[in-house]
Amino acid sequence: MPNIIGIGESPRRKEDFRFLTGRGNYVADMKLPDATVGVFIRSQHAHAVIRSIDMKAALALPGVEAILTGDDVAADGLGGLPCGWGISNAEGVPMKEPAFPMLAQGKVRFVGDMVAFVVADTLAQARAAAELVVIDYDVLPAVVGVLEAVRPGAPQLFDDVPNNLCCDWEMGDKAAVAVAFRKAAHVARLSLVNNRLIGNPMEPRSAIAAYNAGTGHYTLWTTSQFPHVVRFLMAALVLNIPEQKMRVVAPDVGGGFGVKQFHYGEEAVITWAAKRVGRPIKWVADRSEGFVSDRHGRDHVTEAELALDENGKFLALKVHTLANMGAYLSTFGPNIPTNLYAPLLGGVYTTPVIYCNVKVVFTNTVPVDAYRGAGRPEATFVVERIVDVAAAEMGIDRVELRRRNIIPKEAYPYQTPMLVEYDSGDPMGCLEGALVAADVAGFAERKAASESDGKFRGLGYSTYVEACGLAPSRFAGRLGARGGLYESATVRVHPTGQVTVLIGTHNHGQGHETTFAQIISDKLGVNFENIDIVFGDTDRVQFGMGTYGSRSLVVGGAALSKAGDKVVEKGKKIAAHLLEAGEHDIEFKEGVFSVAGTDRSKTFQEIAGAAYVPHNYPLEVLEPGLEEQAYYDPINFTYPGGCHIAEVEIDPETGIVTLVRYTAVDDVGTVINPMIVEGQLHGGIVQGVGQALFETAVYDEVSGQLLSGSFMDYTMPRADHVPNMQVQTHSTLCTHTPMGVKGCGEVGTIGSPAAVINSVVDALSHLGVQHVDMPATPNRIWRIIQNATMPQAAE
Repeated sequence: MPNIIGIGESPRRKEDFRFLTGRGNYVADMKLPDATVGVFIRSQHAHAVIRSIDMKAALALPGVEAILTGDDVAADGLGGLPCGWGISNAEGVPMKEPAFPMLAQGKVRFVGDMVAFVVADTLAQARAAAELVVIDYDVLPAVVGVLEAVRPGAPQLFDDVPNNLCCDWEMGDKAAVAVAFRKAAHVARLSLVNNRLIGNPMEPRSAIAAYNAGTGHYTLWTTSQFPHVVRFLMAALVLNIPEQKMRVVAPDVGGGFGVKQFHYGEEAVITWAAKRVGRPIKWVADRSEGFVSDRHGRDHVTEAELALDENGKFLALKVHTLANMGAYLSTFGPNIPTNLYAPLLGGVYTTPVIYCNVKVVFTNTVPVDAYRGAGRPEATFVVERIVDVAAAEMGIDRVELRRRNIIPKEAYPYQTPMLVEYDSGDPMGCLEGALVAADVAGFAERKAASESDGKFRGLGYSTYVEACGLAPSRFAGRLGARGGLYESATVRVHPTGQVTVLIGTHNHGQGHETTFAQIISDKLGVNFENIDIVFGDTDRVQFGMGTYGSRSLVVGGAALSKAGDKVVEKGKKIAAHLLEAGEHDIEFKEGVFSVAGTDRSKTFQEIAGAAYVPHNYPLEVLEPGLEEQAYYDPINFTYPGGCHIAEVEIDPETGIVTLVRYTAVDDVGTVINPMIVEGQLHGGIVQGVGQALFETAVYDEVSGQLLSGSFMDYTMPRADHVPNMQVQTHSTLCTHTPMGVKGCGEVGTIGSPAAVINSVVDALSHLGVQHVDMPATPNRIWRIIQNATMPQAAE
């Protein structure tokens, strides 16, 4: 029986069997013959000069193969870690871009900075040797907060970066905004912090490197979201290796969330060291190491002002942000708080003019880069919080204020004042649908029930839009991208009609093996189980840009769809020859090529066989074989959006915030697999709830030590923190992607933080509270309640 599973169905995920039965292929589980083990020695100081490194006792231990330092890196003339995105100030002056050595040279700049690499026969030997390495530091003052880093007299991380300022960046019409503010009937103002986060994917980062002296080829197995980009950056810009002699393999990866999107120094060091040692080397981070070496996310301090007329119409928005880059520029670091932030400050509203200034700042902390949503959650949080503040100050219902300013469906395509043009959307439809799904009409009754139990209850809204499907290359290039943002796919039809897909994206939990198989099953009429998806190996798969920014389906899926179309077109030519008909008379449906208006037909399998056994074949005009490749570079971003509504209950005795209801109505375009979309939304929402209520990375302001460096101190949301979520889609189709898809991997994380904090503020509004910074921990909420009620108690 045919088993064609197409678009819109929810089959069991193809990849789940191997994961659930322990058959996943993870880097940490791999074993190579004669492999050694590597351990990194990391700085215990946030800012210090390295005076000396004594390795004599460590090198004398049995089993120790090598101890490498920044001096060895310099002696070999190797490059630093490259930044893949450059930004400039308004005058076109490029950002300050200090070198990021893969092992520290002369100075360390954050706790966790890599100082040395120990290679030994066993992990125990490597750790014992690391303990015996004596490093003499001259400790310097450190600075960890962005406000402190730009103050006069602050410790300076780099001699050639005055005031620790990487770049003073801006976007928008500053003069027009000033005019609009002068005409405003009301100006809402808000100061807020977008807290620093640590990604903590289930699988810690790890890598194995091997060098073949006979061929001069290197192989790196790594936990990466974009192996081709790692190969290019590392081979061409860091290690000076011919790219064709470098193979990078990213097998099964246990979650990424952006943390595994970057080229890390550990990958370069272990690859370089494998040649020096002459044996394979394996490194696996433990969780504590991940806390001080995985790239962090968010960490903004923002001042926002919204100008409104007397009827509550938005006239202008002005935003000033200090963005923490950490100690060095990571792969995409400076792009996140600028180009992925400012263009989304228009949100789903008709605000006519906007100005954004972002000061990108170095501090003695782990480098900051993309974390799920990457700039878009930060922008949404600013917009949706200040909309609520404006509503409260003007005495306008929060939903009504949104209705007065929301972009109507008929206005699309909609050109925003911040470069981007939304091609499609229906934010009002999402809002109205969410109001019904969340039973907002019944909230007053639920609030009264909470009050009778001595609890505070609040309702919070977040109507948002994001830009994803990261591309197009031409647009990104104008904004400072140092590479392309297209994607690639190859559809290889075998003589039996079965199919192998080679795709340049990477699957690390999203269900790509299922979704991509559905696209090909639907397009070619091939049984779902007869389609294999291959990814993550630069020697097997054509160059691809990887997975991030909700781009896998939007860009990778589009490339796959185009490659599938090419297969069909070639199949029609073969069928026309075999059926002695004109090519224009050939129809293709559900795996069968037929002559229109007749019963003459050939199955897809028959056409595939003919392509590889070309006894009766139009060799004069067609090559044998049935394999097609496509690259796709879209003409615009895609713009998912929606409305999220959170409902919380607060215990004033303890300050504990309980999320009791959560509703999301999202516009993600065409839904390929409803089950996977729902799972992506659930996961994204929980991560956003984690930021809003639980998670924050905290540094000691004097020593620069990470105080929240374990799960004892960094609170992750648990299953019992989240209610059953009401998730729906209200989709409009993207007008420029082949399948109308928009992407869904990050929407939950973008809409949820503002919805949750807005609900917390609503619950506390009777106490005069207008804003609560994230995370809304019990201690923070309890103190807010005490500070608000103590004067009343005194009276």
